[in-house]
Amino acid sequence: MRGTFRAFSAALLGRLSYGTVFLSLTLGVAGASGSYAVAGTAMALFGLCVSTLSPLRAALIDRYGARRALPPMAAAYALLLGCLAVAVWRPGADAVPLCALAGAAGACAPPLGPTMRALWGHLAPGPEALQRAYGLDAVMEELIFVTGPLLAGLFLLVSPGAGVAASAVLVLTGTVAFASSPAVRAMDASREATRRGPRNERPGGWWRRGPLPMTVTVTAAAGLCLGAVSLLLVAFAGQRGQTALVPWLEAAQAAGSALGGLLYAAVPWRSPLRVRLALLAAGLGLAVALAGLAPGGAAMAAAVFAAGVFVSPLLTTGYLLADEAAGEEHRTQAGAWVNTALNTGVSAGNAGSGLLAGWLALPLCFAAAAVPVLASAAAAGGVRRRTGAPAEPPPR
Repeated sequence: MRGTFRAFSAALLGRLSYGTVFLSLTLGVAGASGSYAVAGTAMALFGLCVSTLSPLRAALIDRYGARRALPPMAAAYALLLGCLAVAVWRPGADAVPLCALAGAAGACAPPLGPTMRALWGHLAPGPEALQRAYGLDAVMEELIFVTGPLLAGLFLLVSPGAGVAASAVLVLTGTVAFASSPAVRAMDASREATRRGPRNERPGGWWRRGPLPMTVTVTAAAGLCLGAVSLLLVAFAGQRGQTALVPWLEAAQAAGSALGGLLYAAVPWRSPLRVRLALLAAGLGLAVALAGLAPGGAAMAAAVFAAGVFVSPLLTTGYLLADEAAGEEHRTQAGAWVNTALNTGVSAGNAGSGLLAGWLALPLCFAAAAVPVLASAAAAGGVRRRTGAPAEPPPR
């Protein structure tokens, strides 16, 4: 469809803001307030509001259309980031306004990722094309969160406030270009026609439909595992006096995820989506458990690369299942719930692994990080066996 490339590239430009803003804002608040505790509080509020309120913002997009709902969100988010950029430019800022602005900005963050995936669901001519589109999207998102901090590092040469201001410009420019694209206009028109048709279910019934609750559970468990691994890699490098190793380990995991996403998108799978989700979650858990046995940096890099291979395919499968459950009218909300589950799990994993690392040996910490995702994989497979559910039709 005309405008597809424009919509995708614009969405990527706006989403790059989420790759640059976290490091810029963390360092900016820490420098302006003189306290890492204030920076941690501000970023916790920012991340919490971004994640937990994402389904509510997605519901506005499903209800009013992306063209009407996204630009006001992006304008409010960019304005609040601009205020934060000014506030952190010089030392001596008060903690309360910084935290309040960070929380308010997170509450307004436009859900460009879920909206772009909803657009893929509208554009894809069939299940294989949708799988390839979601795979590409997952890989590009992985690259955004690798290149974003590097770009933020360049802005740090000027000031952390410059990185925050640049994040505001990125999200506003990308969102406006995305919302005004012909592809988004066509999606909104299609959804409006669907809303005007007859309704066959009670409001909220779509949430309980099919595999969505199970998908959210598995994705949250995967986030819990990945969040724990992120902190455990720091502990692993610290025990060896090689803290400079951490970025390379994280890059190895991201490279594995990108490769896994590309391979997954290229294969015309015939197994049911639920089976794939359970197997991918099991693969991730086993790879993380084995990573705890790595004797050195090279072995750990190989182990987290192997674990990363399962990440993008798992998320792609989760988005496909969410799309199948929600349909046209609630597609953005369903994708946002998967995002929220993942991000909430990552935050909980960061916190939980910090407690575990204080009184368990590191290999046991890695094994403990794998338990939730392995349990969710077993539960997902068990649900299908107990219900005797047939192989589901391919996603729309």
